[in-house]
Amino acid sequence: MKKRRFVDLSINIEAGLPSDPPMMIPKIDYINHELGASSMMDFFPGIKKEDLPNSLGWAVEFVHLSTHSGTHLDAPYHYHPTMDKGKPSATIDEIPLEWCFGDGVLLDFRHKGDGERITVADIKKALQKIKYEIKPFDIVLIQTGAEAYWGTPEYLIKGAGMDRESTLYLTEKGVKVVGIDAWSWDRPLPFLAREFQEKHDPRVIWEAHFAGIEIGYCHMEKMANLSTIGIPHGFQISCFPIKIKRASAGWVRPVAIVEI
Repeated sequence: MKKRRFVDLSINIEAGLPSDPPMMIPKIDYINHELGASSMMDFFPGIKKEDLPNSLGWAVEFVHLSTHSGTHLDAPYHYHPTMDKGKPSATIDEIPLEWCFGDGVLLDFRHKGDGERITVADIKKALQKIKYEIKPFDIVLIQTGAEAYWGTPEYLIKGAGMDRESTLYLTEKGVKVVGIDAWSWDRPLPFLAREFQEKHDPRVIWEAHFAGIEIGYCHMEKMANLSTIGIPHGFQISCFPIKIKRASAGWVRPVAIVEI
């Protein structure tokens, strides 16, 4: 039996980190074992703390967060109400499971500057470098180096990003799930906003996301540990999202499975 190495490609969901806009920063209330002992009395009438092991009860957490907090998988519904040129967009609970497990491909764009476009030419050059040809249902991961800034406000403006044409280049080849180690699959939003103000061209607004209107696809954002995979292809990715009814995204713990 072949040995396998499992690489966790997700970040922790943590309270208070400034790597999201303020409205999206998670909040977590921790109920420790001492507080849990008190709440257990509501479920077991008549018990005393002394009846519990070391007078301690259960631990529970209450979490307030967005479906786009932490490492998550965006569904086509996040981008627009329609996909595939007019069909209703799939929500996260409707994503086919076969999309979320497949051969992984890692493309390294850490040499590109913050806010730069990752173009079709860049994708082709990266694929030539690793001697690989994209096939349907490959899960393509984009490494920008932004993950080094997770936990800081700078994370929001770090990394290069995909554009409309480079996204369609992948989805036209049958790719259904992609991922990136930055806050957004697109270039960081301040760069998009600045370019729109300068050129007044609406095509720059969320262009990589809006590519999903033409061909439906999912992307993971806020990935981590891509360097730990160690190889550009020849591994598998598992990235099944949490099912949230009619939601635009779901939390995911993507894992690279590498044979050793």
